[in-house]
Amino acid sequence: MKNPHILLLSLSLPTPPLETVFVGGLPFGAIEAIKAAYGVIVQILDPPRDGFNLTLKLNLSKLPQDEDQRHTLLVKIASVREVVLGAPLRVILKHLASRTVAPDIDQFVALVHRPNESFFLVPQAEKVTVVFPMRFKDSIDTVLATSFLQEFMESRRTAGLSNAPPCLWSQTPPLELKGVTDDALSANAGFVTFVILPRHVEGRKLDRTVWNLSTFHAYVNYHV
Repeated sequence: MKNPHILLLSLSLPTPPLETVFVGGLPFGAIEAIKAAYGVIVQILDPPRDGFNLTLKLNLSKLPQDEDQRHTLLVKIASVREVVLGAPLRVILKHLASRTVAPDIDQFVALVHRPNESFFLVPQAEKVTVVFPMRFKDSIDTVLATSFLQEFMESRRTAGLSNAPPCLWSQTPPLELKGVTDDALSANAGFVTFVILPRHVEGRKLDRTVWNLSTFHAYVNYHV
């Protein structure tokens, strides 16, 4: 008889472009991120179900009794894709919080966020530069996105958001990405650059910053 408290959740990730490194079919740091996010309610099945990058066995009987904690954890379960894809970002930003660079990290780190598309991190001890090549298939969407991004930058500047990460839009790749292949930098709506400082990832700010960066392209798509 099947246990009604046991649920299998399988995840298929976007096809990574050549510049993105997966380890065992997952972004680096993904296993640790899953364990940190879900604790005892999750078991990682190895190998995953056919056709998937990851299969989790959830024991719902181990959900917290407190209603708020239960809701928070269920939201995290629903956001497992962001937890997995954002794992390398979390690793790098946790090191930034202590003003260090994660060991064995390349000068550029490419993170997949859509099929065959990536965004880039340039990790340093005092800052992490995050660059999004903005790509859109439809010419109308490209025009709308370019206009939206320019207005987005202007609104941040005029609002005087001194505590928010500095943000820039440019038509051409920023100098930080010199050396990245032309194919990886193809973009028809320009490039958005965020500069993340240690104060942006202190304490609880880390989760919010990881989430905002992981979902930035989706945020732009929603408004376009």
